[in-house]
Amino acid sequence: MFRLPLGEWVDSAVDWLQTHLVWLFDAISSIVSGMFDGIAAVLSAPAPLLFAGIVAVIAWWLRGLPAALLTFVGFALIDSVELWDEAMDTLTLVLVATLVTLVIAVPLGIWASRSKTVSAVVRPVLDFMQTMPAMVYLIPGVIFFGVGVVPGIIATIIFALPPGVRMTELGIRQVDGELVEAAEAFGTTSRNTLLRVQLPLALPTIMAGINQVIMLGLSMVVIAGMVGGGGLGGSVYRAIGNVDVGLGFEAGISIVILAMYLDRMTGALGTVVSPLGRRAVVKARAMAEGWKIWTYRPQPVVAVAAIVALALVAGGMSVFGGSKDDTAGKTAQVGDGKKISIGYIPWDEGIASTFLWKEMLEQRGFEVDVKQYEAGALYTGMANGQIDFQTDSWLPVTHASYWKKYQDRLEDMGSWYAPTSLELAVPAYMKDVKSMEDLKGRASEFKGRIVGIEPSAGEMGLLKDKLLPGYGLDKEYKLIDGSTPSMLAELKRAYAKKEPIVVPLWSPHWAYNDFDLTKLKDPKGLWGKGDGIHTLARKGFSQENPEVAKWLKSFKMTEKQLTSLEAEIQKAGSGKEQEAVRTWLKDNSGVVDTWAPAPKAAQAVSGDDERKRPVEVAWFPWEEDIAATYLWKAVLEERGYTINLKQFEVGPMYAAMSRGQIDVQFDGWLPYTQKNYWDKYGDKLTDIGSWYGPTSIEVAVPDYVKDVTSLEDLKGKGSDFKGRIVGIEPGTATMENLKKNVLPQYGLDGEYEVVDSSTPGMLAELKRAYAKKEPIAVLLWTPHWAYNEYGMTKLKDPKKAFGEGDRLHTIASKEFPQQYPQLTKWFKDFELTEKQLGGLENEIQKRGAGHEEEAVKAWMDDNPGIADTMAPQ
Repeated sequence: MFRLPLGEWVDSAVDWLQTHLVWLFDAISSIVSGMFDGIAAVLSAPAPLLFAGIVAVIAWWLRGLPAALLTFVGFALIDSVELWDEAMDTLTLVLVATLVTLVIAVPLGIWASRSKTVSAVVRPVLDFMQTMPAMVYLIPGVIFFGVGVVPGIIATIIFALPPGVRMTELGIRQVDGELVEAAEAFGTTSRNTLLRVQLPLALPTIMAGINQVIMLGLSMVVIAGMVGGGGLGGSVYRAIGNVDVGLGFEAGISIVILAMYLDRMTGALGTVVSPLGRRAVVKARAMAEGWKIWTYRPQPVVAVAAIVALALVAGGMSVFGGSKDDTAGKTAQVGDGKKISIGYIPWDEGIASTFLWKEMLEQRGFEVDVKQYEAGALYTGMANGQIDFQTDSWLPVTHASYWKKYQDRLEDMGSWYAPTSLELAVPAYMKDVKSMEDLKGRASEFKGRIVGIEPSAGEMGLLKDKLLPGYGLDKEYKLIDGSTPSMLAELKRAYAKKEPIVVPLWSPHWAYNDFDLTKLKDPKGLWGKGDGIHTLARKGFSQENPEVAKWLKSFKMTEKQLTSLEAEIQKAGSGKEQEAVRTWLKDNSGVVDTWAPAPKAAQAVSGDDERKRPVEVAWFPWEEDIAATYLWKAVLEERGYTINLKQFEVGPMYAAMSRGQIDVQFDGWLPYTQKNYWDKYGDKLTDIGSWYGPTSIEVAVPDYVKDVTSLEDLKGKGSDFKGRIVGIEPGTATMENLKKNVLPQYGLDGEYEVVDSSTPGMLAELKRAYAKKEPIAVLLWTPHWAYNEYGMTKLKDPKKAFGEGDRLHTIASKEFPQQYPQLTKWFKDFELTEKQLGGLENEIQKRGAGHEEEAVKAWMDDNPGIADTMAPQ
C-alpha cells in the first residue's frame, strides 16, 4: 500500500514555522518565562515554614482547622526532605499553566455554549488534544521553545485545556432555561444574563473544570522534567533514570501533597464562590450546636489579616532574598558569580565529568546549574543556546546523527578521553559466549532480550540498525529500551543469581571493575572505530567565556582518573555526586589547578597582592571619559579589584591626583587641551600612555544652518545665534582657548559670548534647539556620540586656532606604577577604535544617567572577549 508521507509533511510544516514565526515563539517564550519567574520569586520569597503557615491559614478558611493542620504538616514534610525549591517550581509551573489555560478555556467554553456550530467544531479538536499522548507535545515544544520550563508549560496548557472548555460549556448549558427566559423577559441584556445569571449558577461546574485543569497540570510535571522543566518532575525523572527509589518516593509524596492541597482547596473554593454553595454553608453552620474549634472557620477578613501578618513577619526576618557573598577579592574567583548551565545524559562518564566541572567552576567563582536530559533534548537545548555545554558527546560514531543535525550551531571543544569502545557484554560465567556470533541460536538462554539503555542513545541506534541485523540477531532478540541505571540494576540482579544476561556497555566503565564481564568480539567491525569523548558547547560560548573555553579545550583525563572518579560516585550513591567529586579531588590534589588554572595574584612592588588596595578613579562628565571609566570598572571588578569612582572638575582632579588622593583617570587630552594642568602638575604624575587619537576640538552647528561651514562664516550672524556659543565646563583649557584665542583670531569676540555651562547642559540645549530647528553654535569634540545622533557640521578652522588634535591619555599618580604594576601594564596596552568608543558612548547615552554599568555590560555582551583583550590573565 502507498505510504502517506504524513511525518514528512509535519516536518516541513515545523520547519516553515521555525523559519517564519520565530518572532512569535520568542515572544510567547518571553511572556511565559516572565510569568514563571515572577510567580516563582513570590512563592520562594518567604521561609518555608512561614509559607506553610500562609497556605495553612487559607486551608483553615476554606476547609477548617483539621485541613489547616494537615496542610502545615504536609508542607513541612516537603521542606524536611529538602525538596522545597523544587516544590515551589512545580507549584509555579502549575499556576502559570492554569492561569493561561483559564484565560483561553473559559471564553472558549462560553462561546461554545452559545453556538452549536462552535461547539461542534471545538469538540473533535478537544478530543484530539486530550487523547494524544502528552509526551508528543514535548517534541514541537522543544523545537519551538527549546528546553526548560517553557515547553513544559506549553505542553501542560495543551493537555489541560479540554476539561476547562468542556466544563465551562457544560455548566452554562445546564443552567435552567426558564431562569434565562425570565431574565430576558425582564429586559436583561444578553451580556448581563451571562454575567449575572448563567455564570454564577454555572460556577460549581466551572470550578470543577478548574480543579481538573490543575490536576492534569500536576500530572504533566514529570513529563515536563524530561525537557529541563525542573521542579519535582525533574527529581522524579532523575530518580527514574538513576533507579533511585528513595528520591523517587520523596519527590512522589511531595507531588501528592501538592495535588491533595490544590484539589481540596479548589473544591472548597467552588463552594465559597457559588451562591448555592454559600447558602449550604450558612445552613450547615446554623444547624451546628455550640462553638466547636474543629468546625470553626475564620471570616475572610480574619484569614486575610493572618496572611498579611505572616507576610510581614517574613519581611521582618529578611527572608525576601539576600545578598550573595562578595568573592571578588579572592584569587580563584574568575567567574564572579557568572551563570553557566551544563547538561548531561545519565551515563557514568557524563555524570562524573559534569559534576567534576561543576565543582571546579564553582571553586573558580561561577554559578553552575546542572540538569539531566535525554540526548535529543540536550543537543536541541545547546543548539538553541539554552545550555552552555555538555561533556559526554561520543564522536564521530555514536552521536553522529545529532552532530550532523546541529553541528552548525555547536562548538566542538575537543576530545578529553580516547579511545573508547562500544560493545555488548555478558558475565564471564557464560564461558562459551565470546563473540557476537556466539549469540546466534541461544536467545532462549537470554530470555530473547538484550537489556538496553536510553532509546535515544546512539549506541542503541547502532544496535538496532546495524549490529543485530548484521549478525542475524534481529529476529531472535528484542532490544529492551530502558536507562543506563536500570540496565546496571538488571545486570547486578542477574549477576547475583548467576543468570545469563547480555547488555550494551562501553569502555571506560566502572562495571568492568565491579563485575567480571566479557566484551563480545565484533569480527565484522560493525561497531566502527572507537569514539572520542568530546565536550560540545553552544555557538558563541568560547567568545563569551574565553577562560572556561580555554580550560575545556585543554582538559584531559586518564583511564585511571576517570574510572576512579566513577567508582567514587558509584560508592557515594545517587544525589551525592558532588560530595563524591570533592572526596576524589582531595585524593587527587592539584588537578583543579591543572585543569582550571586560576590567574596568579597581581603583586605590587611590596610583594602584596595589588588587588587588596582599592583603586581610586576620577572622572569628569565628558562622554568618552564616562565610557572609558565605567568600562574599566567593569573589567577590573571581574579581575577582583575594588574600584571607587569619584566625579571631579578637571582642575581639582589634577590637584588631587598630584597629592596621591586619586590613583588614575582616563581622559587626559594632551598635549594641547589640558596642557596648562600638565605643565603645573606633570612632575607629580605618570603618563601611562594614549588609548585613542587623534581627537579634534571644534565649534559645530546643525546641518540645517546651510550657509555656515567655517568659523569665518559666523561673522556678522550673531543675531541668528542669539549672540552666543554654548560652551561646557568653565576653566577647562578648551573653554579658555575658545575665549582667548579662537574668537579673537576670527574677530568674533565682540559679537559672540561663550556661555559657561557643562557638557550635559550644552547637550540639552543642543537637543532643544535641534528639535525646534533653531540656529545654535556649540563647543564639541571628536569623538562624540552627538555626531551620530544629530546632523552636525564641524566648522572649519583655516587659521588652526584650535591647534593640532590631542590624544586621550591615561594619567596616574606618581606612585601608581609601583603600587599597581599589573594595572600599569594593562593600561599601557589599552586601545579603543573609533567604532568601539562610539558604540559604547551610544549605549550609555541610550540607557541614560545612572545606568552606565548596565550599558557597559550590554556593550561587553555585544563585544565578547573585550575583557580578556584589555586585561589578559
